[in-house]
Amino acid sequence: MHPLLFTLVLLGVFSLLNMYIFKRLISRLFISPSSKHYFKVFLYCNLFGIFLYALGRYYIDFPSWLYFLFSLPIGVLFLLFCTAVLYDISHLLLSLTPIQENRRQFFKKSLDIGAVATAAAITSRSIYEARTVVLETKEIQIKNLHKPYKILQLSDIHIGGLIDGAFIRDIVKRVNACKPDLVVITGDLVDIDINKAYDALEEFKALESKYGTYYIVGNHEYFHGIEGIIQRVKDLGIRVLENENLYIGEEHKGFNLAGVYDLFGYRALKFMPDINKALKHRETDSPTVLLAHQPKFLQEINDIQKIDLVLSGHTHGGQLFPFRFLVSLQQPYISGLHQHTPLTQIYVNKGTGFWGPPMRLGASAEITQITLVASS
Repeated sequence: MHPLLFTLVLLGVFSLLNMYIFKRLISRLFISPSSKHYFKVFLYCNLFGIFLYALGRYYIDFPSWLYFLFSLPIGVLFLLFCTAVLYDISHLLLSLTPIQENRRQFFKKSLDIGAVATAAAITSRSIYEARTVVLETKEIQIKNLHKPYKILQLSDIHIGGLIDGAFIRDIVKRVNACKPDLVVITGDLVDIDINKAYDALEEFKALESKYGTYYIVGNHEYFHGIEGIIQRVKDLGIRVLENENLYIGEEHKGFNLAGVYDLFGYRALKFMPDINKALKHRETDSPTVLLAHQPKFLQEINDIQKIDLVLSGHTHGGQLFPFRFLVSLQQPYISGLHQHTPLTQIYVNKGTGFWGPPMRLGASAEITQITLVASS
């Protein structure tokens, strides 16, 4: 979808959310008419901020501090909407509770204060969480592995807007401090025109590991010129796995590392994933680790293909807590390590960056340090 059309559709949806917030939350608060008017003006300004964010994302280069301000309204609107829904439900329950009117008014005022305080608290918390990238450490047992390997996984960085060269520089420094055997980037690396991402991508040249850095595309690369992104990443000395595999480690002591294009390729009708091609000519006596951007790529594989571990991203762990339930409708796993079948495990990275508003709630950004060890 064209960015302008996409923006107009979103603005329509956000306008409806604005109406709901005002009618079902703001207009029912025990505050003065003038205060309600100021809240209404705030909602209009917030909606206009979303429009400016879209302009800054695709058309206008705003200063970083101004872009930060324009990127907040989407998250603020969503959290206010969630607060309004909870307020609506609580208000209904209160109206149905058989208590004296004076006590009902007391509880109503308490509910109003609680709703406003909750909205302010979760907004502040979500901004803080987005600024904090956690190092998650996992030890994963793999059959037929003869020595341990340390993998650093990055995912869903979404270069563009607030995810710039300084952000990447800090991530690279933290990865190098872990002294990994290899680094993998499981998609959604670039979320902007490749010509605007050059400086940030350049920072990846400083990555250090024994066996190199490996990358697969995610769905967002298809929106911004996937051909140019793949070529630029290759120019950095990063190996792009395009429905193919290679061997990591000493002969008969390491593992196969395979990677596929994203499932979005089926819709784009180009760069389509092909698991059979990706596994062709691998060392069948050694374990196999597959890089697949979306967890639901598990639907494409079976136990006959003998894949020991899948490394994915895409979900952002829900990014903002209520979204976790929506993501679970589309993806089999949201975050963390799971035993999918007796043979195959999957680890889902919550994302190293963020998409849209610089906000996370209940789903901290992560760099994942995975140590593969032989199963006992």
